Amino acid sequence: MESGAQGCEIIVSGKLRGQRAKSMKFVDGLMIHSGNPVNDYIQQAVRHVQLRQGVLGIKVKIMLPHDPKGLMGPKMALPDQIHIQEPKDEPVINAPFSEHRPGAAAAISSHEISARIAPQEGY
Repeated sequence: MESGAQGCEIIVSGKLRGQRAKSMKFVDGLMIHSGNPVNDYIQQAVRHVQLRQGVLGIKVKIMLPHDPKGLMGPKMALPDQIHIQEPKDEPVINAPFSEHRPGAAAAISSHEISARIAPQEGY
């Protein structure tokens, strides 16, 4: 963490004390566990230590920081980092107006509407 890592996770498992095997987990900082950025941001190592009582397993995961130059970490930014753009200036409308669009359906007059709705005589 002092070298600039965003997070780290250490898992030690095996016979730590006594005959019963245990697993201890130590976590500090930020650690992502899913998605494609795990392939770029997480470095992990597994080592086995042979002791007199048995084998101890040690897993270490380190999450690298984002580096735009790509020297100390991945160039690709995390997908949850959002950049908000400034809104465009919209023209101010002072009075209502109408637009004429060519190809639009012709408006039906009120006389034609009443003729369609009126009941038919002479069943």
